[in-house]
Amino acid sequence: MIRDLDCIELVELTTDYFEGALPAEEVARLEAHLTECDGCTEFVRQMRATQSALGRIDPQALPAPGRDKLLAVFRAWKAGEPGATRE
Repeated sequence: MIRDLDCIELVELTTDYFEGALPAEEVARLEAHLTECDGCTEFVRQMRATQSALGRIDPQALPAPGRDKLLAVFRAWKAGEPGATRE
């Protein structure tokens, strides 16, 4: 039996889902949730649109200080460091 996925878990798994990095069981859980949750379906649609738009931005077009700061914040957030998203 596949355990139900809640909305918070879906948000946490979205990047791995887009990158094809989820195990088949997690994909099944996520997609089953999407068939029943309009809010998460809209979230995934918006994230795909954002990913598509950002994919067209040349990383070299970002000024180095801003790019470096953004990458540092993302890496801290991904590592679970407290306060990683605060200024």
